[in-house]
Amino acid sequence: MSQLNEVISQVTDRIRERSHESRSTYLNRMQQAAEDGPRRAHLTCGNQAHAYAAMGTDQPTLISARAPNLGIVTAYNDILSAHQPFERFPALIRDTARQAGATAQVAGGVPAMCDGVTQGQIGMELSLFSRDVIALAAGIALSHNTFDAAIYLGVCDKIVPGLVIAAATFGYLPGIFLPAGPMTSGLPNDEKAKVRQLFATGEVGRDKLMEAEMASYHGPGTCTFYGTANSNQMLMEFMGLHLPGSSFVNPGTPLRDALTVAGTQRALEITGLGNDYRPVSQVLDERAFVNGIVGLMATGGSTNLVLHLPAMARAAGIQLSLEDFNDISKVTPLLAKVYPNGLADVNHFHAAGGLGFMIGQLLRAGLLHEDVCTVAGDGLDRYTHDPKLKNGRVVYEPGPRDSLNDKILRPVDQAFQSSGGLQQLKGNLGHGIMKVSAVAPEQRVIEAPARVFHTQEAVKDAFKAGEFTSDTVVVVRFQGPKANGMPELHGLTPTLAVLQDRGIKVALVTDGRMSGASGKVPAAIHISPEAMAGGPLARVRDGDVIRVDAVTGILENLTEDFATRDAVHPDLSGNSHGIGRELFETFRENVGLATDGAAVIV
Repeated sequence: MSQLNEVISQVTDRIRERSHESRSTYLNRMQQAAEDGPRRAHLTCGNQAHAYAAMGTDQPTLISARAPNLGIVTAYNDILSAHQPFERFPALIRDTARQAGATAQVAGGVPAMCDGVTQGQIGMELSLFSRDVIALAAGIALSHNTFDAAIYLGVCDKIVPGLVIAAATFGYLPGIFLPAGPMTSGLPNDEKAKVRQLFATGEVGRDKLMEAEMASYHGPGTCTFYGTANSNQMLMEFMGLHLPGSSFVNPGTPLRDALTVAGTQRALEITGLGNDYRPVSQVLDERAFVNGIVGLMATGGSTNLVLHLPAMARAAGIQLSLEDFNDISKVTPLLAKVYPNGLADVNHFHAAGGLGFMIGQLLRAGLLHEDVCTVAGDGLDRYTHDPKLKNGRVVYEPGPRDSLNDKILRPVDQAFQSSGGLQQLKGNLGHGIMKVSAVAPEQRVIEAPARVFHTQEAVKDAFKAGEFTSDTVVVVRFQGPKANGMPELHGLTPTLAVLQDRGIKVALVTDGRMSGASGKVPAAIHISPEAMAGGPLARVRDGDVIRVDAVTGILENLTEDFATRDAVHPDLSGNSHGIGRELFETFRENVGLATDGAAVIV
């Protein structure tokens, strides 16, 4: 492997130094917990009887406490296509454990929202907070303290980050994440996007829109665009919590089932009862998080991970900052073009060489830490190998060293662009980010008058009324976590994209989020501090000239009296009730800054 890139080395050292105290405290706690030995040994006979009462023929094995017992934490439900395949995973995991003389129990379920269902709806205001609820629910599941390792079943937007926070909190336990895989390819994403834009302009009716959406989202598995869910799957491989090559194997296939079996077998091997103890606390160190950020930049992944990774890291005693993301982005080439950054979907990406090819390229370029602990073994080079099905079992073979489609996946020396897909933005409007990998170079700088809105519906109404006729910076404020839970504003993408297609330069500035599937419209998002907390966005007025510069990282209001104005304080009482929002008032009151991960519990 090549010598580690100097910037990657410096950022890693900076994180290590910044995190020294919190990481040391965390590791000491994990060591003390590990020294207590098998968890069941500390339960009374009555405690254990309750835990084993329904386990039938597994009871003698559980009582002996000499074989590992796996705790399954599952996010299965039928409303997420990505999670529906998990319905049959527990039975397969239990059978595999029994064949090895061990046991497995479903420890608990965690909630799992589908952002596609709640997109543009009131329910989306609970979406970001669901990450913290998932971590809490997983913590309750594992608090039964009867497990020697955990298997985590989750894929989508907030589910993986929430499960990682829990896995890190219970970091003395080994843990493996088992994915379900993407649905097979349906209607191409670019064709679906065209229909959405035609619907936005009234050129097609709802029947055609519904037809296109159903042809795109058509079966079990993760949605095939490269949004947050698939960015999560990438992250778990780059950070060593998946088995190599397991992220993008379709559900219901023999290889998918074989990988579930192999993951269960590996979970049994890495408990403290054997000779290869690999707790999550060892896997999730600063090198793993740097590798995850490199993967995010090299793939042009979801901006939602810029919120999630700091929260995940903090659960492991590690402190990340936006500067870490920005500096890593500058030296990480963009190697993939997957929708919305290109026309291909994740199935095409996987067929072109996928994560194994990409990890190999980045390792040879010195952009990844190879010397890491993973659930598969020591060293990230293992993740350059592809799983194959031979005689019903998973075997690993060297992955491709050449891209099989250079329109989708390229080597480092032929990258789509020399830097990653993220730009940090700073100025008198606050601190935020922009995903630039899908934004055309000529659209990355705009200086234009502002139009200020407090809801995305108001933006759509102004569009329908024909009010956007010249270059505009659309400011949508009071969309941060304290104001309304920080919902995604993905519903604005088709509307603003229509303006672009009409030759109008447009940018979005918001303290809210955009979907991981957001594309060509330049969007300065996660602006912090948010307007609800008295952030600068609360002082913006219609007509203010705003400069959004994703080349130099500038986000400025150029109006002379901007700094001396009073902040606007709209009536947001309507955000506090309906569709369960009443239950999350405490979350809104205590949530942290978006730049720190917008977290409540870490």
